[in-house]
Amino acid sequence: MNDFSDIFELQQLVARFANSFDTKDWAALEQCLMPELHTDYSDLRGTPPERMSNTRFVALRRSALSDLQTHHLSGNVEIKLCGSTAALKVSMAIHRRDVDGGAFNTHCLYLMGAERAGDPPWRINSIVQKVFINDGDATIHSGLSTP
Repeated sequence: MNDFSDIFELQQLVARFANSFDTKDWAALEQCLMPELHTDYSDLRGTPPERMSNTRFVALRRSALSDLQTHHLSGNVEIKLCGSTAALKVSMAIHRRDVDGGAFNTHCLYLMGAERAGDPPWRINSIVQKVFINDGDATIHSGLSTP
């Protein structure tokens, strides 16, 4: 592939990743990820970085977000290609609302690693979330270890 094709595919990957949360398409989310990935959500959850399977990653998100409406808005995507790997910086605004109208929103930067995987052409192998702003009632998000 040429750089433009790779950049397009990586932008599509970011969109599928974000949209899969909002549509609760957990199979699509799993397809965005390598079988094993590095995660660091310590800014949001207060938990240490860890390696996990894509199945576990999806199960954790499914459990934490099943009762919430979400909207993940991504933008300001920076992509650095290096052969069969890529480094991405993605600004994200994550809106969450529970059935009672309680809201908890996060504005953050995702630092993602991706690698060529075949079909789909690229998959995410690393996710680090750097939180800029949390806003609202953190208790509505069961995925947080510390509100």
